[in-house]
Amino acid sequence: MAASSNRIMLGPLVAAIDQGTSSTRFLVFNAKTAELLSHHQVEIKQSFPKEGWVEEDPKEILQSVYECMDRTCEKLTQLNIDISNIKAIGVTNQRETTLVWDKETGEPLYNAIVWLDLRTQSTVERLINKTPGRNKNHLKTGLPISTYFSAVKLRWLMDNVEKVHEAVLSHRAMFGTVDSWLIWCLTGGKKGGVHCTDVTNASRTMLFNIHTMDWDPELCKYFDIPMEILPKVRSSSEIYGLMVSICLQCLGDQSAALVGQMCFKDGQAKNTYGTGCFLLKNVGTKPVMSDHGLLTTIAYKLGRDKPACYALEGSVAIAGAVVRWLKDNLGIIQTSTELEELAADVGTSYGCYFVPAFSGLYAPYWEPSARGIICGLTQFTNRSHLAFAALEAVCFQTREILDAMNQDSGIHLSQLQVDGGMTSNRLLMQLQADILCIPVVKPSMPETTALGAAMAAGAAEGVSVWSLNPEDLTEVTSEKFEPQINPEEETSIFSSVPLGFYILGSMFMLIGAKYIAGQCESE
Repeated sequence: MAASSNRIMLGPLVAAIDQGTSSTRFLVFNAKTAELLSHHQVEIKQSFPKEGWVEEDPKEILQSVYECMDRTCEKLTQLNIDISNIKAIGVTNQRETTLVWDKETGEPLYNAIVWLDLRTQSTVERLINKTPGRNKNHLKTGLPISTYFSAVKLRWLMDNVEKVHEAVLSHRAMFGTVDSWLIWCLTGGKKGGVHCTDVTNASRTMLFNIHTMDWDPELCKYFDIPMEILPKVRSSSEIYGLMVSICLQCLGDQSAALVGQMCFKDGQAKNTYGTGCFLLKNVGTKPVMSDHGLLTTIAYKLGRDKPACYALEGSVAIAGAVVRWLKDNLGIIQTSTELEELAADVGTSYGCYFVPAFSGLYAPYWEPSARGIICGLTQFTNRSHLAFAALEAVCFQTREILDAMNQDSGIHLSQLQVDGGMTSNRLLMQLQADILCIPVVKPSMPETTALGAAMAAGAAEGVSVWSLNPEDLTEVTSEKFEPQINPEEETSIFSSVPLGFYILGSMFMLIGAKYIAGQCESE
């Protein structure tokens, strides 16, 4: 009876829609204790119409949100928790994934082009070639010219999809990343839906000036994108609109994880292991431009009148996606837990290295034409060694971007805070600590991305049920993985790590050179 009484007296609740690349979740938190009360998850289907193309159905994404909300509310009701106490909903999302829809019909005009998609590779190469000095980096955006970001995906849609082209000409088109699509639909859609985004998502488009904190007319002209189709940019913590009297706001997924890990101080960092792998380091209120292949991005802006905080980011395209590939494409595992079991059986890759460059290489190389490679195979190699090599690949890529981050900031991290689905793999976490030679700290509550979105929503002016003052933040319990190798072993191990990357680069250049030579001879 006491437990039932405690539930009734929970007070204000805050929810989060966590719309990721592979699934959608709806989670409800106690605003006073940060306790996760209930949640529901639905997987999202991906389609691959051509090699390098990755798409998702915008309607399926929206429907998955409704399903998760309904099921979570059912679970809360069964627990005697009053769902009318939900005061705000934070939306967090896969960031660069690009959508265009018709504001009059409310219909998507094409599938969502996912951030991993490579169809714009030729466009990117053309843009780089016409840039002085073939410089990939753009100081206004903090981003390199890459297939990863939204502007080139939007340009492709305008050039190749007749419905999009016609809607733009007739002023019916709306562009947005997943957050904009969801918020527009949830706040009324064609009947007055709010067309907006936040600074963290806007900063991933290549159209947003991270210094002026607004869409940049020069960049829009460069990509020939009409500014009228862009969403209004808001802070990450304010009321955008209402959904049945519940306030809505948004925060890009990696920024939300930074907030959820409570990395509010200059120099604090987190690494999220999801479909990809994303290491963000808070650098404060002044942007730091990278000299070592990292991105400069908006970390968060927690209120209309609050300053923006910036982050250095190292982005890895393939992390958890390699598990899905081993399961769906090769069939060597049936579940993600089986990968850990296989790898633990052998405890080594036995000289096998795996570079999962399925979508090119992101930080620090930014090479979209790179392709994956498995090398070091012998007659002794089996699926267990390949499983171990896949886990090592995630750790080695993290090591590379952490090294770049240490060089850019001049301050070496003493430990790495981690989150995301792959952190349930204890072998991976121990491998990561060994390869980084610093402790890896995993929170006991793994849903830090959703927690960050809920915190920002609950703290918004007009909601104010969640305090972000340092003294009010709930202390997070965590598990620490200490390195179990000495520095000499670490030097020995990592000296051979980039072997796979160097072999990949050398092979790619060699094949390219041979192809060009063959073409010249035939002409």
